[in-house]
Amino acid sequence: MQIEFKHVLPRPLEEYPHDEKSVWKNDFQLDFPKKVLLNASSGKGKSTFVNTLYGLRKDYSGDIFIDGKNIAQLSLNEWISLRKDKLSVVFQDLQLFPKLTAWENLTLKNDLCQHKTDDEIQEMLNLLGIGEKRDQLCGTLSLGQQQRIAIIRSLLQPFELLLMDEPFSHLDEGNTAIALKLIAQETDKNKGGFILTTLGSHHDFVYDQELTL
Repeated sequence: MQIEFKHVLPRPLEEYPHDEKSVWKNDFQLDFPKKVLLNASSGKGKSTFVNTLYGLRKDYSGDIFIDGKNIAQLSLNEWISLRKDKLSVVFQDLQLFPKLTAWENLTLKNDLCQHKTDDEIQEMLNLLGIGEKRDQLCGTLSLGQQQRIAIIRSLLQPFELLLMDEPFSHLDEGNTAIALKLIAQETDKNKGGFILTTLGSHHDFVYDQELTL
């Protein structure tokens, strides 16, 4: 997958100063598979970057291309296909269903494409230390536990690019390392890449490329 930005600037950020190396207002291209860290302080537009690239925000100037296609011109069916087969995401606000159990949140996603077996999903839960939480309502889980559910959910589909918006903000260093290792392994299995936004911690992981906002 190829991502290309041409002088993109979200309209809510037009009045803010931007570094000369910033993703905003500049031209850049990313070719995946690649593991990319997008490092920026609060208010620089990390969530805006993820939501815009995922097609949820259209309030920007400039052009964004995915595999040579301007995303502003994609049809609804093209977006559906892209999000089912090529793009996966971990939102900062997680977008879980609080009145469904952790397991129901996961299988609701997995049933769409049958990407993993039940045993494989359970293995991920166990690996991230929440295997015993599978039948608990998501709304009653801690934020750190919910983040782990959202991370697993993002891995339950094929993807060429995984977008993650501060996915470890409520995890300690140990759980972050375990989660990042799982993400890297699943990304490699999919022969894909990821973009991880963060406030500054590199999580002791070697990235192929680093960007800033």
